[in-house]
Amino acid sequence: MEAHSELTQSEALPASSWQRRSLGALQRLFDIAFALTLIALFSPILIGVALAVRIDSRGPSFFRQRRVGYREKEFTLYKFRSMRVDADPQGHQEYVTALIKGEGTNPNGADGAEGGRENLYKLAVDNRITGVGRWIRKWSLDELPQLFNVVRGDMTLVGPRPAIPYEVAEYPSWYRERFSVKPGLTGYWQVSGRSERTYEEMVRLDIEYAQRRNLGLDLSILLKTPWVVLSRKGAE
Repeated sequence: MEAHSELTQSEALPASSWQRRSLGALQRLFDIAFALTLIALFSPILIGVALAVRIDSRGPSFFRQRRVGYREKEFTLYKFRSMRVDADPQGHQEYVTALIKGEGTNPNGADGAEGGRENLYKLAVDNRITGVGRWIRKWSLDELPQLFNVVRGDMTLVGPRPAIPYEVAEYPSWYRERFSVKPGLTGYWQVSGRSERTYEEMVRLDIEYAQRRNLGLDLSILLKTPWVVLSRKGAE
């Protein structure tokens, strides 16, 4: 089943090699400036969430996880911790494997964000998520530390979500085209239905973005993202 984007054709024209190089340089400058601005603006929220996570449950405020990014290079992704420190990742790994094989419906589970629609998996995730964790996931506040990944250059503001290594181990070869651009905080899939899409549709949208990436497309996605987060469209 083909994924249908919600962006207009004029927002997604193919970019030439020269355009891609120019866009890369401009995007890096924009990423650094925008991410540092957001870090400054959101610093009270960052501090407040960090304290709330520590008070709510035993363990550190931040969660670190290896992810696969640009050209399949691994890096350390930062998030606010939303699960108990003794949470077993086995259930999530099995669920993601099922999604990639077409046995599930919610690609949001691929990023550990909401856990999918299957009742058994949802119960397992609910048992792992803390009280504060459930709230910060609801409003995507757990993702804010990835602004530091953007400053470091591991990620960009707009791009495919970074995959977990055990996801990539299950990928058919054509899925790997999504690694031709840096992973992002938000992206084509996030503003095009999120959990309403299958995993394959998510990958197709990521690849479409990689092939048609340009400044207009990036700005369109960034402008759509706050509404998607606040409305929680496709998040359940």
